[in-house]
Amino acid sequence: MPAPNSSTGSPTDAFAALLTDEGRRLLDTLRDYDPAQELATATRLRREYPAELVSAALGQARLRQRAVAKFGAEDAYRMFFTPNGVEQSTRKSVAEYRAGRFAALGVRRLADLCCGIGGDAIALARAGVFVLAVDRDPLTCEVARANAAALGLSDLIEVRCADVAEIDTTGYDAVFVDPARRGGRGRIFDPEAYSPPLSWAIGAARTAPRAALKIAPGVPHEAIPDDAEAEWISDGGDVKEAVLWFGTQPGARRATLLPRAASLLGEGLPDPAVRPVGRYLYEPDGAVIRAHLVAEAAEELAGGLIDETIAYVTSDELRPTPYAAAYEITDVLPFNLKKLKALLREREVGVVTVKKRGSAVEPEELRKKLKPAGPNSCTILLTRVAGAPTMLLGHPAG
Repeated sequence: MPAPNSSTGSPTDAFAALLTDEGRRLLDTLRDYDPAQELATATRLRREYPAELVSAALGQARLRQRAVAKFGAEDAYRMFFTPNGVEQSTRKSVAEYRAGRFAALGVRRLADLCCGIGGDAIALARAGVFVLAVDRDPLTCEVARANAAALGLSDLIEVRCADVAEIDTTGYDAVFVDPARRGGRGRIFDPEAYSPPLSWAIGAARTAPRAALKIAPGVPHEAIPDDAEAEWISDGGDVKEAVLWFGTQPGARRATLLPRAASLLGEGLPDPAVRPVGRYLYEPDGAVIRAHLVAEAAEELAGGLIDETIAYVTSDELRPTPYAAAYEITDVLPFNLKKLKALLREREVGVVTVKKRGSAVEPEELRKKLKPAGPNSCTILLTRVAGAPTMLLGHPAG
């Protein structure tokens, strides 16, 4: 067998070189390196280290820097990654939330099918769950195994390189499946083109007492099985994923907003009534919209819709809510660029935030045309009110 740092052309061998003492020392020196200076850095390091090792370490250092946004610096600079692993792995905050939910359901042994680099497995292990982590790609499995070791979780994470279809999950309390949703041409939108297909994942989920399937947040509601709970998760206002839960609340629809872990459960309410724009406008979180729970949010806010096709809720009173951002509205005007410029000039508005929903106007193009100047600020919401193109002026409330 060749030495770990010899040149064989194998990605697995190149990765193995990074796990040697020499490879780890080299990676430690690259924690804060500037990718813009890569050529100079590589030239300098090749005087001390083998060229193949330097190349692998520089690639890994770039991945670690990218991974900080998902995993935080403390974990990212101890972990190892592949390009697909950084792109497709679950954000740490989302993985921790899901692991906590599994643990609260009494799950102690879980089969993580399509584990990737191990982001979810790590969160589950830290929640006290023993994880069988399965992936069919040898390099990905090596990376997942190295991550378990780097974070001191090897006793709770068993990594197995295999086809998930061949795994017997008997004896496990739960199954988690995260199918690959990217192919050679980019993001895959057809659930049956996932790897493995969503239909297979659903079948696997139904064999376990508890299960969760990670899917794209744009999944059509009609594709959701009747025996599944569907949960849409956002983090910091950005919708990250949808999850189908089995063995929890069949037919339920839920929107969960991190980092507060606020969770809105659907009640099957009818669409809110359309009403005139009141003093306050609420912009529901994307997870609330994806989960079709705008009606539930509107009821909590004692509000109605400004248009039957637009997910903006309006009300005459300000109520605190984690499920929507609130704006105090000062002006409701038909869209007119000349009138808007005159108003902003009159009010000495120099800082403009433009948001849109149901409008063909592009915010960036509008900003260029407005050329705002002055010490004051304003939020402009481009939308439709009772079918008519409208501009709402105001500012964040609260």
